Amino acid sequence: MLPERRAHATLPTPDPERLRRFYEDVLGFVPFEERPAAVLYRAGDGSLFAISRSSARSSGAHTQLAFTVPDIEAEVAGLRARGVVFEEYETPRTENGVARLPAGRAAWFRDPDGNLLGIIEFDPRE
Repeated sequence: MLPERRAHATLPTPDPERLRRFYEDVLGFVPFEERPAAVLYRAGDGSLFAISRSSARSSGAHTQLAFTVPDIEAEVAGLRARGVVFEEYETPRTENGVARLPAGRAAWFRDPDGNLLGIIEFDPRE
């Protein structure tokens, strides 16, 4: 049944070969499988995601893929050093690219095709 299966996000792109440069050269991912129209990447704790050829474009209106990080300031600084530009929002209000949410702190950035990616540092459970 589906609750027992691994899940993954698929990010659309008209040009997987072009977009993979961002995920590999800027974000540091290494492909573990390449298909004719998709490239798959592993992330922490057994998660994975794909960039896949699609004529549909991302709306970028919501977070499509998010990563849990232990130290959001360090992650934002490291990504900025690699050329990543973070979104600034009024709601939720960001300061230096980072917003306070009920569950923790988060920041968002876009890949070259407009897919909205997020990073979040969850507050410790009490």
